[in-house]
Amino acid sequence: MRIEIICTGDEVLTGKIVNTNFSYMAQKLEDVGLSVHWGTTVGDDRDSLLQAFLHAGGRADAVIVNGGLGPTVDDLSQEVAAQAAGVGLELHEEWLARMEDFFSRRARNMPPNNRKQAMLPVGAEMLDNPIGTACGFAMDIGRARFFFTPGVPRELRRMLEEQIIPRLLARSGVPTAIHLKRFHSYGLGESHVDQLLTGVEEMVPDGSVKLGFRAHYPQIETKLTVRGTDADDIQRKLAPVQAEVRKRLGNFILAEDDQSLEGVVLAGLLERKGSLAVVETFTGGQIAVRLAPLPGAEHVFRRGIVVRDATQLHGMLGLEDVHLASPLTQEATEAVARAARERCDATHALVVLIELDDGPDRIDFGGTIWIGIATSEEVAFRRSRVLGGREWVRLGAAELALDCLRRLLHGVPVVERIDFEKT
Repeated sequence: MRIEIICTGDEVLTGKIVNTNFSYMAQKLEDVGLSVHWGTTVGDDRDSLLQAFLHAGGRADAVIVNGGLGPTVDDLSQEVAAQAAGVGLELHEEWLARMEDFFSRRARNMPPNNRKQAMLPVGAEMLDNPIGTACGFAMDIGRARFFFTPGVPRELRRMLEEQIIPRLLARSGVPTAIHLKRFHSYGLGESHVDQLLTGVEEMVPDGSVKLGFRAHYPQIETKLTVRGTDADDIQRKLAPVQAEVRKRLGNFILAEDDQSLEGVVLAGLLERKGSLAVVETFTGGQIAVRLAPLPGAEHVFRRGIVVRDATQLHGMLGLEDVHLASPLTQEATEAVARAARERCDATHALVVLIELDDGPDRIDFGGTIWIGIATSEEVAFRRSRVLGGREWVRLGAAELALDCLRRLLHGVPVVERIDFEKT
């Protein structure tokens, strides 16, 4: 099936907003075995939209149009779709009632221009939007089936997963029994992971297992897309392949599927009835931000100390005699970890201290990261370098610190390397 995605809006075309909707849609479709052949971006112009719809309707089998379903004058998708199909617009009474109820439940009066959102091309199929006022719809234009979606990301995602992907799979003829297995790793580059996993696809000779990767710094996501006749067939194919992936990537796998690194860390602490104090410099509290909002964190998270300069920790932690100015040392990092654990009455303390390079913020800019993890029995330490600009240092430091804590909780060395020649 040849699929095209059309994203509309002047703000997208001019780069005033980043078009994350396209990447999300393309990725989700790829995950279920559907490939996007074309991507088009069009501004809020009737003639340009009309030509884009007609062109896509002549070359694609299915088209997803994103945006242009709002109540304002520059939201043109319904009108232009009707024009492209040679039909008129009609009031969709069911959706009008839904919108009126939407506003009523929020103790608001529906503005008259919202009525425009209930005007759909004659014969269009409604696509439900349970969390917004933009009514999605599907219709044929030329040879293609068009699916019109709202531009609000959370509304689009719900509609794509619940309404559009099932319809596309049914039309495509590919087996609807598809499973996506995901492994999240940190500490290995994409090319290294690819090398380590050479040949795993061939473990299932019929080609129904596809290996893929998605790099989103600081993590690498390894994906196994498995097709089968039913769930049992999928599990039979997946079992040996996922076992081999776990074997080859080892403890560089920090989470699987919908797990997150911070979620794995929290689960490890909850399992031990543990508690945690965190000390961060330069990260802006990134570690605390990731951990503290999680369900169950109220039983674990004791305190987060966020400072810009490590010397500010002297008075906070009673470390007046410890040298915390640059250059930092392992001894100083470990002293902060021990003091944080004791002062915060926690079973574990995680400390990440960062020394930034001097100079402009560019690709060869970096920082040295000092990590200490204190328990009642030990203090684990790791020192590392991150290059790539200040934001890369910040994100990399938070990821590295959390991963070190994960490793300690799982009984894995905080510092570990894979020797590919011996794998």
